[in-house]
Amino acid sequence: MSQIPVTVLTGYLGAGKTTLLNRILSEPHGKKYAVIVNEYGEEGIDGALVVNSDEEIFEMNNGCICCTVRGDLIRVISGLLKRSTNFDGILVETTGLADPAPVAQTFFADEEIAAKAKIDSIVTVVDAKHLPLRLKDSREAQEQIAFADVILLNKADLVSADELAGVERAIRGINRFAKIVRTTKCDVPLEQVMGLGSFDLAEILKREPDFLKGEEHHDHDHVHDEHCGHDHHHDHHDHNHISDSDISSLSLTTDKALDGVKFETWMGDLRANKGQDLLRYKGIMDIAGSEKRLVIQGVHMMMDATELAPWKAGEKRVSRLVFIGRQLDEQGLRDGFALCAA
Repeated sequence: MSQIPVTVLTGYLGAGKTTLLNRILSEPHGKKYAVIVNEYGEEGIDGALVVNSDEEIFEMNNGCICCTVRGDLIRVISGLLKRSTNFDGILVETTGLADPAPVAQTFFADEEIAAKAKIDSIVTVVDAKHLPLRLKDSREAQEQIAFADVILLNKADLVSADELAGVERAIRGINRFAKIVRTTKCDVPLEQVMGLGSFDLAEILKREPDFLKGEEHHDHDHVHDEHCGHDHHHDHHDHNHISDSDISSLSLTTDKALDGVKFETWMGDLRANKGQDLLRYKGIMDIAGSEKRLVIQGVHMMMDATELAPWKAGEKRVSRLVFIGRQLDEQGLRDGFALCAA
C-alpha cells in the first residue's frame, strides 16, 4: 500500500495560510484532500463551503474534508486514515505551533501512522512585506524558514523588486536548500505545494542530482566552492544585516567511503547532545562494504535511515550531508564527519 503524502503548512499569522487553505477546500481540483486545522473558523475557513459537519469533521462541497485538532494530532490522523475515503493528500496546518518539528516527528514516531502516511513536504508561507521585521524579532519565523522544503514568498506584489531580492537573500542565509516560490494572495498552482515529494530525499535526487550542493536553489551570483575554507552560508552578514539569524545551513561532502559504525555513533552523539539545535538534516551516504546508498533524514533527535537503490556501475560515490540548525559548530561538524571515513 502506498503511503498518503502529507504536507505540513506553517507560517506566521497573516502570512496568507488561510487563503491557501480556502483554495484547497473550495477549488474544483478534482482531488480529495483532508485538511487538518487547529481551530475551524478561528482563521476564517469559509463556512459557506461546508456541506455537513459533525463535531470535528467538516465535509466540503468539492469533496475535500476539513477537521480540527481539538486534542491529539495522532488521534486525528489515525481517525482520518481509518476512514473509507482514499485521500490524495493530507495537509496539516500548524498555526500556533511555532515549530513544525512535533508534527513532522509524528510521522517518524508513530508506527501505525508511518505505515500509511509520510511527510511529503514542509511548506512555509511568509509575508514578503513583514518578513524582515519578523526575522529581527521572532525566533519562530526563523525556525519556520529553517524547516521548510518550500517557501511561498507571499504578498510579493506589495514590495519593490529590490526589497524582494533582499528578502530572498535573508531566507537563503537561513536555509539555502528550500525552493522559493513568489506568490500574490497565495495564488500558486496546488501541484507546487502538494504532492511534491520534497521532504523525500530519494525523490528529490532523482529530479535534481545536485540538490544537496544547494547551488540549484541559489542566486547564481554566488560562486560556490565546496572546499574553500570559509563557507558560503555566512554571506548573509554582508547584506545590510537583513538577517543576522543564528540559524544557518551547512553542506558536508566526501568521496571517501564511510565506516558505518563510526558514522552511526557520530550521528547518535550529535542527536543526543545537539539534537535540539539540529532542525533538519539529510544526506546520502556511501557506506564501506555496502553497494546501496544510505539515505538519512532527521528532525531534531529523530532520524530515519533507509537503503536506496545501489550505486550505478562506474558512478562516482560521494557522501553528502546537509545540516540546517542553530549555532552550528561548523568546524566541529567538518572534523567529526571526516573522522567517519572507513
